[in-house]
Amino acid sequence: MMKTYEIGVQEGQVVLVRHDAPVPEPGAGQVLLKMRAAGLNRGEFIPGGLIKAGATKPAGIEGAGEVVATGPGVTALATGQHVMGRCTGAFAEYALMDVREALPVPDTLPMELAAAVPLTFLVVHDMLVLQGRLAPGDWLLVAGVSSGVGVASLQAAKALGARVIGTSGSPDKLRRLQALGLDVPLATREPDFAPAVMRATGDHGADLVVNTVGGSVFAECVRSMAFEGRLATVGYVDRTLKAELDIQALHARRLTLFGVSNKLRNADQRAAGVPAFAADLLPAIADGRIVPLVDRVFDFDELPAAKAHMESNLHLGKIVLRIAG
Repeated sequence: MMKTYEIGVQEGQVVLVRHDAPVPEPGAGQVLLKMRAAGLNRGEFIPGGLIKAGATKPAGIEGAGEVVATGPGVTALATGQHVMGRCTGAFAEYALMDVREALPVPDTLPMELAAAVPLTFLVVHDMLVLQGRLAPGDWLLVAGVSSGVGVASLQAAKALGARVIGTSGSPDKLRRLQALGLDVPLATREPDFAPAVMRATGDHGADLVVNTVGGSVFAECVRSMAFEGRLATVGYVDRTLKAELDIQALHARRLTLFGVSNKLRNADQRAAGVPAFAADLLPAIADGRIVPLVDRVFDFDELPAAKAHMESNLHLGKIVLRIAG
């Protein structure tokens, strides 16, 4: 038996329940991990987001651990190897992972930091590289740069040679992010940042915009875009799901708008981007050009407190659950 957490929705609130469950057995194409650490993700704790009312499911969607068993057809990994990746039920002593999602943990990376990599940095790679086509010297604007995805976008963009503008309502968080390479900090939560973006870029605008906030800043993000700019929508923590769209700007400035989500992708589609991530960004993580920013590590029994810390919005970077030493 193993200790694990389930997540559900009761009376409009996401709740966590800890219980004992049998250790799962790996099927074809899977590995069984003894989990060392797992990352928390805001989307999992939003009612109606990744979990519907009345439903329950294993909690946790990314982590790092040691391979202790392999399923039929698995030849690329062996027991004893340390891997990180997206997986269901990561808040548990043992979890199954699709071998296509498993990434080697660099020797230089502690397991608590490795647990902060998979979901966030794979999303960022999708946004910045696969869809965003961010090039050296480009301007990236991140609305909500102090979020987990925002910080990872900043770090990846700097490793790719881009210049970064970031908005946040916290001047203190912006000061801390300047140490990670943030070029232009904009202290605001309001949709009022386009003039500052244009000044900072010499009226060029942002070549790529990452919107982690939602509809309340969508129109301002469009106003901040360069000719042939791209706009990635990756979240809506403001719960604002509709926004003004300037059709004339979209048309005349040849803009590209795209979404970044794994919610409707099947396992094959999710796994398809992993090799490119391993080639494009994993070397920067291995050699220390990118060091995942972890705000705080909680012990396994403290998952409810870790969830509360995330909901307080006081953190900068990722929150991690330590499962085993």
